[in-house]
Amino acid sequence: MDTVLSSWVFSVGAKDFPTKVIEQSKHVPVVVDFWAPWCGPCRQLTPILEALVQERKGEILLAKVNIDDDQALAAQYRIDAVPTVIGFRGGRAVLEFAGVLPEADLRRFFDSLGPSPADREVLQARVLEKTDPVQAEKIYRDALARDPKHEIALLGLAHLLMEQGKFEEAGQLLENLGPGSEHAEEAERLTAQLFLKKLASDLPSEESIKAKVAANPKSAQARYELGCLLAAGNRSAEALDMLFSAGERDAKLASTQVREAMVQIFHLVGNDSALANDYRNRLSLLLY
Repeated sequence: MDTVLSSWVFSVGAKDFPTKVIEQSKHVPVVVDFWAPWCGPCRQLTPILEALVQERKGEILLAKVNIDDDQALAAQYRIDAVPTVIGFRGGRAVLEFAGVLPEADLRRFFDSLGPSPADREVLQARVLEKTDPVQAEKIYRDALARDPKHEIALLGLAHLLMEQGKFEEAGQLLENLGPGSEHAEEAERLTAQLFLKKLASDLPSEESIKAKVAANPKSAQARYELGCLLAAGNRSAEALDMLFSAGERDAKLASTQVREAMVQIFHLVGNDSALANDYRNRLSLLLY
C-alpha cells in the first residue's frame, strides 16, 4: 500500500517502509502512526498529527500504518496497542508513545524530533552546494558553530572542502564521524573519495600518464597512476580495471598500493555492489 494523502502525509506498508520511512528519515524526521479503522482514539489522534505535520511544511513527515493490513510490520515494532506513534530520525526509531496525548505534549514530541536551528541551516546549505558553494560553506560553518557534532553539516562541509583541495581540513571533519554514527556509510564513502583525490593530486596529468602507458604497456607503475587518476574522477569501473592490470604486472605493487587503492574504490561504489564484489574476488585470486 502506498496511498499519498498529501506531500507530507502518506500511508505505508511493509513493502515500502524501508524506503519511505527508514531511508527517508536519514534526511527528514518521519513520524509513524500505527492505527486501525476500528480504533476510536486513533480517529481522535490522527487529525492532530496531520495538522502538526502541515504546520511544519515538510520539516517532519507523517507515515500511517494500518495494523490490520500490515500485521507483520506491527509485530516487528511490537505494537501492542493503537494508536502507537514512533518517531524515526537518522534511520532509527528514537521516540515513541502510545495512546492519545494532549496537544501540548504532541508539540513537544515533534519539537524533540527537529529540525533544530542547525538542521534548518544545513537544509539551506544543501540546496546551495552546487549553485553557490561559497555561501553553502559559510552556512555549514554557522551550523557547526551551533552544533559541532551535526553529522550532515560535517559531511557537507567536508565535501565542499575536498572539492577545493583542502584535504587536511576535510579529513579532520570526517574523523568526527565514526563507525557508529548515523551517517557512517556516507562518511566512509567520502573518506574513500578524499583518499583517492589526495593520491591523484600528486600525480601528473592524465594525458601524460596515458602517454607513459602507451609507450610502455608493461609498466605497472604507470597503470597504477592512471588508475588513481580515473578513480579520483569517479570513473570507478575504468579505474578498477586499470589498477587490476597494474597488479597483474607487479606482485609487490598489487599487495600494497594497488590493493589499498582498490579497497578505497570498493568503499566509494559500495562494498556490496556488483562492481566491488567482482573486483574483490579477482584481487583475492591475484594476491592469494
